[in-house]
Amino acid sequence: MKRRNFIEKIALSGIALSTVTGCHEVVKKETDGLTDLKTKKKPVVVSTWNHGLPANAETWKQLKAGKSALDAIEAGMKIPEADPNIRSVGYGGYPDREGKVTLDACIMDHNSNCGSVSFLEGIMHPISVAKRVLENTPHVMLSGEGALQFALSEGFKVQNLLTPESEKDWKKWLEASKYKPVINIENHDTISMLMIDDDGNLAGGCTTSGAAWKMHGRVGDSPIIGAGLFLDNEVGAAAATGLGEAVIRTAGSAMVVELMRQGKSPFEACKEITERIYNKHKNHKDMAYLQVGFIALNKNGEHAGYSLRSGFNYAVCDDEKGNRMEDAQFKMTWDK
Repeated sequence: MKRRNFIEKIALSGIALSTVTGCHEVVKKETDGLTDLKTKKKPVVVSTWNHGLPANAETWKQLKAGKSALDAIEAGMKIPEADPNIRSVGYGGYPDREGKVTLDACIMDHNSNCGSVSFLEGIMHPISVAKRVLENTPHVMLSGEGALQFALSEGFKVQNLLTPESEKDWKKWLEASKYKPVINIENHDTISMLMIDDDGNLAGGCTTSGAAWKMHGRVGDSPIIGAGLFLDNEVGAAAATGLGEAVIRTAGSAMVVELMRQGKSPFEACKEITERIYNKHKNHKDMAYLQVGFIALNKNGEHAGYSLRSGFNYAVCDDEKGNRMEDAQFKMTWDK
């Protein structure tokens, strides 16, 4: 028997793959008498920006300890929420133009159960409040004073989230401010997380303090299911970062998932929706400071990211390569 024919027969019989372990699962499907072998990777955790690395590490740790997907996401996202050095998420986040830190977050599971909070003040971990909304209320979203009242009823404590460093930066901004937000890739670095667990189920979450110097009451895309985050357990999951207004206008994450439903890869879907946002905004007043990026994860564990402008990266954790950063491809560079 020729060597090539021998290898093909071994592959078809599954003998060569019988010892596959770790996050790779061999899926067999009988088609016309032949066995179609497809490698399925799980678990996988993907999150935006470099503060996704410690978030991924904690989420991974919780998954390996047998925690549920939502518990693992909550634990992971609480890491950047509590870090005062991250100026776009939780404690230490830049305030609005009135000097108040207001937070948005959402979480979603494989059964399309959702929880969300927006315009929440004084609570260190909005992702945890969003999870309680999912678990303990008949609603998807609570906002503002109502979200705070709910958080207090659930045992959360009010804390001052405006750090001395962020307060100093805010006061400096006020000196020359015309109350027009200056938005760039440094001050709207939402953390969004997607994962596929050991059972092959998807989940996701987002948390942010939103755009620096925003109008009091402004809510971005991060707590909006379908904009900042969306998943369909039969297809895949997607999440956004960047200028929330542009993502809301295009239902960005839902559209990425819908393209994957139509057969697009995660990369193709992220790229197409990013370019759609560009085409809709190229003559818009927001274009001068517009940055959006998407991450996507499909049911096979394939992941990708794509952004409008350079500078976007995302963290990936799996059994194969561990926890690492990957640079997203992009459409254009920032104007000098």
